[in-house]
Amino acid sequence: MTSQGVNRKLRAILSADAKEYSRLMSQDEVGTIRILNTYKEAMSTLITQYRGRVVDAPGDNLLAEFDSVSDAVNCAAEIQRELAEQNAELLYSRRMEFRIGINLGDVVEEEGRIYGEGVNIAARVEGLSDGGGICISGTVYDQVKNKLGFEYEYLGEKTVKNIPDPVRVYRVLSFPGAAAHRVVQAKKTVERKWSKLTLSLAAIFVVVAAAVVSWLFYQRQSPKIEAASVKRMAFPLPDKPSIAVLPFDNLSGEPEQEYFSDGITDDLITDLSKISGLFVIARNSAFSYKGKPVKIRQVAEELGVRYVLEGSVRKADNRVRINAQLIDATTGGHLWAERYDRHYTDIFELQDEVIGKIVAALTIKLTGEEQAQLARRPTDNLEAYDYYLRAERDVYSEDYSLFSVTLSLYEKAIALDPNFADAHAGYARVAVDVWRLGYDNVLTGPVARKRAYEAAARALALDANIPRAYSVLGVLQVVDGRYDEALSSARKAVFLGPNSADAYVNLAIVLMFSGKPGEALAAMETALRLNPKPTPGVYSYYGAVLFMNRQYEKAIEPLEKAREASDFAREYLTMVYAQLGRLDDAKAEADGLRKSFPGMCLSFYRVYHLHLKREEDRAHIIEALRKAGLPEWPFGYEGRPEDRLDGSALKTLALGRTWVGHNQAGLRFIQEMGADGTVAYRSAQSFFTGNASVQGDMLCLKSAAHFMGRKHCGYVYRNPGGTLAENNEYVNVDPLALMFFSPVR
Repeated sequence: MTSQGVNRKLRAILSADAKEYSRLMSQDEVGTIRILNTYKEAMSTLITQYRGRVVDAPGDNLLAEFDSVSDAVNCAAEIQRELAEQNAELLYSRRMEFRIGINLGDVVEEEGRIYGEGVNIAARVEGLSDGGGICISGTVYDQVKNKLGFEYEYLGEKTVKNIPDPVRVYRVLSFPGAAAHRVVQAKKTVERKWSKLTLSLAAIFVVVAAAVVSWLFYQRQSPKIEAASVKRMAFPLPDKPSIAVLPFDNLSGEPEQEYFSDGITDDLITDLSKISGLFVIARNSAFSYKGKPVKIRQVAEELGVRYVLEGSVRKADNRVRINAQLIDATTGGHLWAERYDRHYTDIFELQDEVIGKIVAALTIKLTGEEQAQLARRPTDNLEAYDYYLRAERDVYSEDYSLFSVTLSLYEKAIALDPNFADAHAGYARVAVDVWRLGYDNVLTGPVARKRAYEAAARALALDANIPRAYSVLGVLQVVDGRYDEALSSARKAVFLGPNSADAYVNLAIVLMFSGKPGEALAAMETALRLNPKPTPGVYSYYGAVLFMNRQYEKAIEPLEKAREASDFAREYLTMVYAQLGRLDDAKAEADGLRKSFPGMCLSFYRVYHLHLKREEDRAHIIEALRKAGLPEWPFGYEGRPEDRLDGSALKTLALGRTWVGHNQAGLRFIQEMGADGTVAYRSAQSFFTGNASVQGDMLCLKSAAHFMGRKHCGYVYRNPGGTLAENNEYVNVDPLALMFFSPVR
């Protein structure tokens, strides 16, 4: 470090950029960006392997530094070899060649970046290189000339921009992939010789050369994309045209516009999913490739589809440009490609046109209902549509911390257009998740449930053909014990969205709760075929359905994939291990669950699973949890029989009285019960109201805030050694809590 605190060091600097990048972009933005990302990924990997560090990679440029000059030159040669191999798979017009320059010099490092003349010289030397070639400065040549076995061509001393002294420059000749440069040089020599021949011979050569070039051109019109192998596909191809829509690239130059390009992709997937004559991969699986340099062949083979749609979106001011191309992955050929440049107000017509082109290219016959659905304009308010796209961005993330923000975005869309049916359906989907997952900090359970019902009903009143709204109703109805209605709603969602993996997952849930585990498994397997790369939440439900079908061994893999992200998955993994006799594993999972649910017990799960229609299914769960070592009551509390109050004593102690005390963790509370059984409970963390009753020797409570409004019962014991001064004369144990209290009036 200098006295000014500047960090200077001697480094080998590698600078690279793509030749004719602007031309390639003007011809095919989507394809060029995909190739660029793939090539930069390959370059970055090689730089790391040769002990270098990528400093920056803006646009089509890349800057890296190395401690060793030999490593830098060897890495450059390997980069050009690798890129030459990849270019060989492309048409000549689409090949992307990089120029590489290397310099050894003094640089300044600041916050991970490097600056100085050493960097500038590397960039200037790079500019003297041919596409696919390597040029090095004299300082590099002096270090490697007798070490690496390469041949070099001295290009002389070059005066370069902003560098005061001429720079010695050498071209690296003999490295794998460098043959292209020898061909270029040979071509120049031949051209000089031919210029000395007669005009007539030259004319003959031109004619012959033109014929040869023309022949070569047509011979090279084989697909630029490597064809996928049907034999290597992870799944058999469906008996109908199958398609995956890759996330459209955001070319707006603004990361905050990512939601818009993602939203366009989502809408295309949603619309295509309504077509019964297609097989459409779900959004989550398609988006697993977002931002990754993947090949069409890989996508098709991993997802088991024949066709892939890829594209880009550029939104600027009031204009939208969409590039899209439909590829037959089994041949590598383009079925259709189009560029659209429209006013933003034409966004829905633009999407309709893209869908129409796909349907026509795949010769799909639409039903009258499908035609009407696809022609439907979701909203006339583009600002509302913008809020809707922002909300949709977060719905699929399974980031539950975004619930509040997502609901507010839907609310803004609805405020701008109260008749925006899709926005109401989106709100319902989030509200039902808030309710079923117990996110009371977002909306209390009763409020979330009520709003989910209302939003789903409003969506269907505006448009009776929205699959998402029916799925929400199915979940709400099955938990309410309205099994026939729930099955009707869930099946309607699948009918309207025959390619909706979400609709099939919800159908599987409703079938499982309705006592139809076999049908639930079939629905879940369909969902997983549509969504081969699901979220942890989907894996959780798949494992649960397998458990209910007694397929314990098969359930382990999906539940283990989801266990870190889902307590629901850990619950079922606990039960699976228990039923397999792996009791140590079952108890370990149960111990992990106690970190978020210290009072977990059998009495809790008895009430929690009341929405299961069949008693045998509830018994199956309780049996597994008992094997895993769960106690009957919270914290394993077992009162003495002689201390337990009977029904008469309970009525005297509870009805018309006020209890003051604390729970197992020491949190103080006050609970007031009227003579008519009305209850109000307050603590530092919660407040709820409900009703109390004495049934037999048990005190029962029912509150909309707990167990989805279900009644739950427990016992009250005298507490030996308890005192009024400490407010712990009695103990109330029920499925939710262990409470020590004294009646104060």
